[in-house]
Amino acid sequence: MENSTCNSNLDADVEDEWLQAGRQVQQEKRSRKGDNTELRRCLNERHVNMIAFSSTIGIGLFLQSGKVMYLIGPGGAVLAYLLMGSVLWSANASLGEMTAVFPVKGPIIDFPSRFVDEGVGFAVGWMAWFAYINLTATEVSAVASLFKFKFESDYLTQLNYPRETLQWDFGLGTNPAVWVTLCLVGILLINLLPVRAYGEIEYVCGCIKMFVIVSIIILNVALNARNSSRNNTSPFQFYQQPLGFFSNQTTTDPGARTYTFTGDTGRLVGMWSAMNTIFFSLQGFFTVSVTAAENKHVDRDESIKLATRKISLRVILLYVLVVFTVGLNVPYDDSNLRDQSISSIRRGQNSPVIIACIRSGLVGLPHFFNAFYIFSAFSTGVNGLYIASRLLHALASIRNVWPATGWGASIKARLAKTSSKGVPVNAVFTSWLFGLMGYLAVKPYPAKILGRMAIFSTSSMLIVYACVAIAFLLFRTRTITGDPSEDILIRTPEGEFLNRDAPDYPYKSHLQWLRSAYALLACLLLIIFNGWRTFLSPFSHADFLSAYMSIPIFITIVALYHFKDEPEWKPWRWERRVTMEVGNPVVTVEKDPEKRKGRLHRANRDDFWCKENLAAFGQFVWTWLK
Repeated sequence: MENSTCNSNLDADVEDEWLQAGRQVQQEKRSRKGDNTELRRCLNERHVNMIAFSSTIGIGLFLQSGKVMYLIGPGGAVLAYLLMGSVLWSANASLGEMTAVFPVKGPIIDFPSRFVDEGVGFAVGWMAWFAYINLTATEVSAVASLFKFKFESDYLTQLNYPRETLQWDFGLGTNPAVWVTLCLVGILLINLLPVRAYGEIEYVCGCIKMFVIVSIIILNVALNARNSSRNNTSPFQFYQQPLGFFSNQTTTDPGARTYTFTGDTGRLVGMWSAMNTIFFSLQGFFTVSVTAAENKHVDRDESIKLATRKISLRVILLYVLVVFTVGLNVPYDDSNLRDQSISSIRRGQNSPVIIACIRSGLVGLPHFFNAFYIFSAFSTGVNGLYIASRLLHALASIRNVWPATGWGASIKARLAKTSSKGVPVNAVFTSWLFGLMGYLAVKPYPAKILGRMAIFSTSSMLIVYACVAIAFLLFRTRTITGDPSEDILIRTPEGEFLNRDAPDYPYKSHLQWLRSAYALLACLLLIIFNGWRTFLSPFSHADFLSAYMSIPIFITIVALYHFKDEPEWKPWRWERRVTMEVGNPVVTVEKDPEKRKGRLHRANRDDFWCKENLAAFGQFVWTWLK
């Protein structure tokens, strides 16, 4: 019986491989004719896991965590990361469930179009694209800025550092445009590779990032133990008075005047500013869904479900542990952490991880970590272009808003076209051109420019996540609590509904509707109060635009969609255009809920200590580690 089961599984795998090969041959034939518009399904579960992980580990964790600590203190920073992480986890789980059921091209566009309004979905796609071309440029600019690595000698002397100087002479003496150019060329070349090769590169990059981050956590625990023993101090001295769990005050400097908030007001505004800063670091959660159209075995590997859960657990856990352990060794009032500006992203010498090394007298590691930050920012820039190009390719597939003839139709056809390897080359190159904004790093004040670019990206993605949460709440109206023995798709007189209790339903989270509502409320509040500091005197027009310009852009795109498709459309008579389509859902190959991927089950119920159960446990551990 076991042999027949194994043979049937093997036959299914062989048949699946033959189908994949047949699709690739058909794509290559279409490509030679110049009419191929399909992406190629070449990514395995491990690729999706690490692409999503790598896209969230850029400059945010390493360069902005210090600002978060300064704003709200080490304990407040830990709470802020947990709180903001829970918001994005909730929104991402909503998108993950819909994508697992319908692994379509451009899910972040498709689902708002399908369940909220076609114009909203179109606008969401462009807002996400704007955010990610902006993110790519921000990461590129950060790479150039990181080469300007230099600590002031007075700071080193004050901390009794064993070296009089700590700087990169070659970086200080080189024009930032050189680093921007090298970075942009590298990002373009990697994104022009077949998606399988891109996936392998990002898998390696993600593994390196995870290893270094775990090493940072272990290093800071060891430094804290050594320093507290050597100095006869409490291991938690920087979490205790006179510093404290929260910062004593929050200070902001919008220009010619400095504002200081103390007490509960200071903690509130500090926490709010910290959460807005943190969002930029975590906004890449939805990368899992972007890869859906290039996933190889969605139904068998359940990669969307697992990757959605793993990215949330891994990123939130590692972020929180890094901030917590670094806070053990660096006081939040350290002079290199102080950042009172409304918008800024600074350099390696302002990273709390490097400052912890300086305060502990470590010589070589500051150079290593700054180099790692450059590698990390470059890798995230590569991911940013990948996401932007797939979003633009999906937007080119929306037929009824592009001109049917003329230059508009020509642009659409070119953006929708893919190479013989399934790479949307024109969408990649078009998105890459906007990465040239990275040359803003050559300006005299790159920190403010980087900060404003990050704020615009943050506000755009807040709108995207809010629309995703709304889409899921409306998607839930097309689901029912059915009998586990029934099929996933149930037809009733009122229409088609999805049975979330079906054993082959791809991905279900308990109380997901409540989590979506929570994510929606949080995103709306963050959108509204994102730029509260710009209203302090003197009013900052540039910072105000970076915080709120995305709102009128979003509304304008929605209106333009309807005006193009409905010339007589009136905003005050707006009727939603939705399909609420739930037909053709993907089901899992494994029908037994107990044996689904990511679940621990006993293969042999008669003998607890046996090879079968040990193998099942090993498979469970490997599923969550890879």
